[in-house]
Amino acid sequence: MKEVKTLYVDAGEEGVRLDRWFKRRWPHVTHIQVQKLARSGQIRVDGARVKAEQRLSAGSQVRVPPLPDAPREDEKKTISPRDAAYARSLVLYEDEDVLALNKPAGLAVQGGTKTTQHVDRLLSAWGEGMNRPRLVHRLDRDTSGVLLLGKSPAAAARLSGAFAKRRALKTYWAIVAGSPKPVEGVIEMPLVKKGVGDRELVVPADPKDPRGDPAETEYVTISRAGHRATWMALRPHTGRTHQLRAHMKAIGHPILGDPKYADAESIALSGPLKLQLHARRIELPHPSAGTLIIEAPISPEMLAGFAHFGFSESEADPEPFRGKKGHR
Repeated sequence: MKEVKTLYVDAGEEGVRLDRWFKRRWPHVTHIQVQKLARSGQIRVDGARVKAEQRLSAGSQVRVPPLPDAPREDEKKTISPRDAAYARSLVLYEDEDVLALNKPAGLAVQGGTKTTQHVDRLLSAWGEGMNRPRLVHRLDRDTSGVLLLGKSPAAAARLSGAFAKRRALKTYWAIVAGSPKPVEGVIEMPLVKKGVGDRELVVPADPKDPRGDPAETEYVTISRAGHRATWMALRPHTGRTHQLRAHMKAIGHPILGDPKYADAESIALSGPLKLQLHARRIELPHPSAGTLIIEAPISPEMLAGFAHFGFSESEADPEPFRGKKGHR
C-alpha cells in the first residue's frame, strides 16, 4: 500500500488495541513496524498521536500511512509438517470461533528481530487469510498457560472487546518470594516503561508522570512454604506489559525465577527454577453464546517449583476469586 488512507473503526472493534487492529487488516505488518509508525506520528487516531497499545473507540478515524507490500503467495514461508503438528499439539480447546492454546514457557507469542519461532508463525498450521486464527491478547515469552485466539475477524473482535471491557476473568498462578501481607488484596499502582530494548523495565510511575498507565492486580494466597515462599493466585484487572511481575516486585515479593524483576532474596531462593508464573484459567463470554472457561494444566516449570516447596495442586480452589472484586 503506497498511499495514505483514513479508515474507520467498526462498532465490533470497540476497545481493540491499535497494533492488533493493524494486524487483522495487514497480517504481514509486524508489531515492531506498527510501534515505529505510531512513535513517529505516521499513524494517528482522530488526528492525534497515539501509542501502539492504545485502545480504539468505535467510529474513530485511523490515519494509515503507506505500508510495505504483503509478500507474494510464492514468497510466503510455509511451516513444516513437524511444526504444524507441534502447533496442533498445543490445542486446549477449539470450535468454529475460538482457539485456545497451552503456550509453553520459552515460546514467544510474536516474532522480533532475533525471534523466528513464535506462536504467530505457528498459526499457519490452520491456514492463511481468513482461515488464520487471530491473536486477541498476549503472554510474556517465559509465562506458560492459556492463550486465546479468534478464528474469524468477528470472533476476534468480540474476544478483544471482552478483554477491553474487563469481562475476561484471568487467573494466574505464581510462586513469590516471602509471605505477602495482607494475605489477599488489590494492588493499584500505575506503571511506566523505563529503559530501551533488552534493558526495558516496567516500574511504578510517579503519580505526576503523564506517561504512567493505571494498573490494578488482585491477589489471593493459596499456600505458603513457611515464610520462604508463597503460592498465589493473581488476577490482573488491567493489561499492562509485565504487570504482574512489576507489581509483585513493587510490593517486595518478586515472582521466583524472574531474572528481570528479581532482588537478592528472590535470586537466592529461585536457584535453578524458571519463571514461576502460569496463566492457569480464563473465563469470558463466548463470541457466539454462553460462557467459555479454559484451564491449562500446570507447566513443567511450575511443577518444579511445587516440588521444591512442597505445594500440591489439590490445595487450590478452581475459583479463588469467587465472591471477591474480580468475580462477577
